[in-house]
Amino acid sequence: MSEILNANPTIRNASDLPTRRRRRGSSQSSSKHTLGLFASTVPESAYLSDPFALPGAASDVVSEDDEVEPIDEQEIFDLISTISDPEHPLSLGSLAVVQLPDIHIAPLSSTLQTILVEITPTITHCSLATVIGLGVRVRLEQALPPRFRVDVRIKEGSHSTGEQVNKQLGDKERVAAALENAQLRGVIKKMLETCQ
Repeated sequence: MSEILNANPTIRNASDLPTRRRRRGSSQSSSKHTLGLFASTVPESAYLSDPFALPGAASDVVSEDDEVEPIDEQEIFDLISTISDPEHPLSLGSLAVVQLPDIHIAPLSSTLQTILVEITPTITHCSLATVIGLGVRVRLEQALPPRFRVDVRIKEGSHSTGEQVNKQLGDKERVAAALENAQLRGVIKKMLETCQ
């Protein structure tokens, strides 16, 4: 990774990206800051914890009393647009690797939904396309409740070996094996450090 393949990618201004989140520098501060001294006592969401941490006390079981909150494409975009590119010091949203029109949510059954995210690498021969796809997949799997199935693919025609990358990203055993690699886990963890 010492040589940048695409030294001059097209960059979108972060303030121009679609979002429902409050912009940094707005007059309202985040809830963590408004809690002051008690910020450390408020537990973080079980879904937004370290993706490589061992399962803790958080339960994957949804009780009948729990209300299922709908999640739309904009919320998915907000989750993944701030992931850092492994090659450039920019977010995937700023590089237009992830775009709102390329996110699709469809029902699988009465309780399950599938999320399809099509990523567009900055160049057609991007050697890190699989790593970027893994980063998006890990981010969504850690942030979303278990009623969602995540499918990350390379957008058709945007990569020279898109079919092979899609085969790797769609194979659960290959994904699990890749995430056992300590060096790759480190790269993905670094990519996810910028997530909000």
